Amino acid sequence: MPMMDLLFRAHQTHRENFDPNAVQRCALLSIKTGGCPEDCAYCTQSSRYTTDTEREALLQVEEVVAAARAAKDKGATRFCMGAAWRGPKEKQLEAVTQMIREVKALGMETCVTLGMLKDGQAQKLKDAGLDYYNHNVDTDAEFYDRVITTHTHADRIDTIAQVRAAGIKVCSGGILGLGESRRNRAAMVAQLANMNPPPEAVPINNLVAMPGTPLAAAGKIDNFEFVRTIAAARIAMPASWVRLSAGREAMSPEMQAMCFFAGANSIFYCDKLLTASNLDINADQALFENLGLRAI
Repeated sequence: MPMMDLLFRAHQTHRENFDPNAVQRCALLSIKTGGCPEDCAYCTQSSRYTTDTEREALLQVEEVVAAARAAKDKGATRFCMGAAWRGPKEKQLEAVTQMIREVKALGMETCVTLGMLKDGQAQKLKDAGLDYYNHNVDTDAEFYDRVITTHTHADRIDTIAQVRAAGIKVCSGGILGLGESRRNRAAMVAQLANMNPPPEAVPINNLVAMPGTPLAAAGKIDNFEFVRTIAAARIAMPASWVRLSAGREAMSPEMQAMCFFAGANSIFYCDKLLTASNLDINADQALFENLGLRAI
């Protein structure tokens, strides 16, 4: 579609389902960094690549709660916790469920991303009060093995199905700029939208090319192409939260405003996204003020 027609349609869809001037602010904390056995070509946490990311132990519950409290004090309403695992072991899951309970007690929504789940683990997360489980499809199913070979796109879908069956909301999106085509980007949006139901939250990441990873030299996709994908996601998933995620640091205020107009209504509001840097909170506050946006 012509860009202006696409934006008009996406914005109309957005207004029919959400307050167009309200944007959700989420914080993200890496609760276990580095040492992951998977080979995701974009990730510095893979043990297969030589990067600046060191392997660290799982954080203590008290450390996570302190970070969540600080994020809430700064205006975040959802707290996301990520661990660099292929999937959690039972002892690790016990620690995470305690983190979920403690963060929920602060009055925040909770989200975790722990990799692939085994039978029964999603129910334990549900019993702890988890609101959202993040498990991105990353890219189109047909392009998937160009980026990751240690697990399949179908493996991702299986974990999402377990999460959904346990009654936990799904947070699933992808990354743009992996070398995929426009057709791949469209297919990824369609695959997400055709889940029954679609994910309640859809993070759209703009690849941060990290030194030491196979995609370190990946070129940036066109800014308008990124905005088009946001608009397509909004039209295809009208009732989902569409989140501007990694890569926002490199976006101008004007580009972010265009993404909000196209239907994005959630951001990560913290200094760091796992191992990638994020926009300064003061810059976000200034942007909200300039655009007349209300934080939720």
